Amino acid sequence: MENKNRDFLDRLENSIPGGAHTYSKGSDQYPENAPSILSHGSGAYVFDLDGNKYLDYGMGLKSVVLGYNYKKVSKAATKALKLGNNLSKPSLIELEAAEKMISLIPGAEMVKFAKNGSNVTTAAVKMARAYNKRKYVCVPRQQPFFSFDDWFIGSTQLQRGVPEEHSSLTLKFDFNDIGSLKDLFELHPGEISAVILEPSTHISPCPIICEKANTDSQVCVICPNLAENFLTQVERICKQNGAVLIFDEMRTGFRWDIGGAQKYFGIKPDLSTFGKAIANGFSLAALVGKKDIMGLAGIKDSGVERTFLLSSTHGAEMSSLGAFLATARIFETEQVSSHLWSYGAKLKKIINTASEELGIEAYFYATGPDICFELVSNDNDMKDSSSYKTLFLQEMVRNGVLMTFIAPSFSHKEKELDITYYAVKNALKIYADALNFGIEKHLVGKTTKPVFRKYN
Repeated sequence: MENKNRDFLDRLENSIPGGAHTYSKGSDQYPENAPSILSHGSGAYVFDLDGNKYLDYGMGLKSVVLGYNYKKVSKAATKALKLGNNLSKPSLIELEAAEKMISLIPGAEMVKFAKNGSNVTTAAVKMARAYNKRKYVCVPRQQPFFSFDDWFIGSTQLQRGVPEEHSSLTLKFDFNDIGSLKDLFELHPGEISAVILEPSTHISPCPIICEKANTDSQVCVICPNLAENFLTQVERICKQNGAVLIFDEMRTGFRWDIGGAQKYFGIKPDLSTFGKAIANGFSLAALVGKKDIMGLAGIKDSGVERTFLLSSTHGAEMSSLGAFLATARIFETEQVSSHLWSYGAKLKKIINTASEELGIEAYFYATGPDICFELVSNDNDMKDSSSYKTLFLQEMVRNGVLMTFIAPSFSHKEKELDITYYAVKNALKIYADALNFGIEKHLVGKTTKPVFRKYN
């Protein structure tokens, strides 16, 4: 790492615990040669303080879905900002945004806005408990993050500072294994309040793999096997047991479809949470759901016991709501989701093609739905290797591409595919050489580490 890069990293880590305001941006998530600090972003690119330009696939941890400083969104946010940004009573744009969100999401009858995802997932759990007066919440162990709050983070390896009595109420099941969820309901009859899960990640809930599954064709809604889709099975078991079904759509919302993965799969959860892409990187999250649950937090019914849901001074910040409304309009008029699916398919293909051309397709490949795939990096023993993953990321940086996360935006076009193919081919040549002659001659610095680990 160059001295200048090191200096900024030291300053970051001396000023901010972890060196960033979300752990996923920390230096331990990137190879040694990645820039430690950035100056700005534009379209599909970010720039460091020396003016070096990088094609970016992280896109603000998947929150920037149209592109950095997307002009129509920036203009709308600035216009809303000039109206005062935060008023003493609800603003007109607050009402417009709420009605728009309800119109877009199939399972939405009411909405509550906030500033980050953890707040609304915790709020969803609270509303479920208020609704059915039960205590346990079930989450898939394959999905790493739902909230920084104690109810969830204490169920991971990161338990320091979390009372055991909080995390003990969170139960784990296996995604795509309905039997593991049934077992929890049998072990805790009448005590499970909610099941919260991401409807899909790189692991699909579809029961079979067909040539159109997990593409933008949206065949899931009319699929004859929909009854065996894992999400349908979860919905069924929740209804049978009086539990609330919650979809965490932080990563699927808008990307899979403007109506979320719930529209894509044709399933209406009781509650769902959104964030990231809905405002193209502006700070906005949302809890939406059925009125009979969300309405418990209302103030109209005299004499009814109150449920204190969310109280967020900045939840209805007008600039973010302006960004949301502009983002929604662009999605509706310019087929953004279809572009993301199409680009993802092409990106996955060029990665796998480059790997096949070098004869290392068993060691390095892209797998999963076109809209949300992951990279598998194996070593000579065919075991997933953080060292080989770091080597690939290092060589991508060397070729001007940041690819720690893969979340293409509307600003990623054919030019960006060409840049990526060139970078991938060069990176995988080094990867292949490392497999043949040892990784030590190529890898510089430490390997990347998982965010959710017990020790540094």
